Amino acid sequence: MIPKEFGIDGSVAVVTGAGRGIGRAISLVLAEGGADVVVASRTVSEIEETANEVQKLGRRAIAVKTDVTKSEQVENLIKRTVEEFGKVDILVNNAGVSHPKQLVAVPGVKFPGWKRVKDPDHSLSDEEWMLTMDSNVNSIFYGTRAVGPYMLKQRSGKIINISSNSAVVGVGCFVPYNTSKAAVCMLTRCLAIEWAPFNINVNAIGPGDFYTKLAADKYEIADLKADMLSQIPMGYTGDLRDLGLLALYLASPASNYMTGQTIFLDGGSSAL
Repeated sequence: MIPKEFGIDGSVAVVTGAGRGIGRAISLVLAEGGADVVVASRTVSEIEETANEVQKLGRRAIAVKTDVTKSEQVENLIKRTVEEFGKVDILVNNAGVSHPKQLVAVPGVKFPGWKRVKDPDHSLSDEEWMLTMDSNVNSIFYGTRAVGPYMLKQRSGKIINISSNSAVVGVGCFVPYNTSKAAVCMLTRCLAIEWAPFNINVNAIGPGDFYTKLAADKYEIADLKADMLSQIPMGYTGDLRDLGLLALYLASPASNYMTGQTIFLDGGSSAL
């Protein structure tokens, strides 16, 4: 028998970036745990598919097209959730981007990580830097700000931010991405302190290597895959369902005494 504290029956969850990969996996496991789920991303066909999968599990679901870099669209996402379900108990800030690139392009110089760079002849632009920050950090600010009034009023809530083990491991050609993920960890810590008196838990998950569209090249290029596996003490990459199960724990009463933490699920990579 599973302890009742791990159940989230009757909860309402919002998951961004839910059309595929990590977001979809988390959406489905939360539904298995008993939550109704509002799934969001920019690609309607993908989130409709996720919503259909949630409904097959016996839970209610709606798909809301949302560009998380636009604060008004994130506000609308939360408003739609409350209109449809009457409340919001869980927010998973998952949407994000990654564009490997060297900070400054130097002809003929191959920086560590250069094999993943698709545009080696150009330096990182203002637009590329801001896109990463908007998608990976500002989106979480917009989401937590939008959901805050509802959770503060009900004096309860679970916020789960998706960071990365890249927040604590330096990697060449990933300055914007790693910097943004480190910012997510600090945002998580500060907001956890601010909202702790209101029984709102704010935690983060720091995934290591999982197969997603963002990381596809590391699996499809033989030497990149070999290098990746050599840096994982357990010797293999994770299953997306593992992330869903961790999110379920953080969304459930079982984690009520945990807040302000980033849990790295990475086969030991961040322990090296």
